[in-house]
Amino acid sequence: MITKEIVVNDVKFKVMLTDQIINQVENLKSLNLSVADAEPEDFEQISSEISATINEIATAVEPEVSGEYLDGVMQEVFKAVDDKKTEVAKQIKQKDDKISKKKSKK
Repeated sequence: MITKEIVVNDVKFKVMLTDQIINQVENLKSLNLSVADAEPEDFEQISSEISATINEIATAVEPEVSGEYLDGVMQEVFKAVDDKKTEVAKQIKQKDDKISKKKSKK
């Protein structure tokens, strides 16, 4: 679990990047992609799921996010999650490289 400080319109927020929040961000990305291809009868359901997911993510942000900051905060949370995923992938690659080097020396 990581606490990330983000600034939107000169207001500081903190978000707890838990596995649950990371998964919700990934789910939200998927929902945003699917809404573009949705049939008209599915649009309302997907929009409702998007809204619920945004609200769930917003609960991990302190102080409470008001409407005028919500879009900016969500964009920063997306960036923070992407940065975290990149960092984890880099660490995994470095560990894999070390393991490969040890095996090749044997």
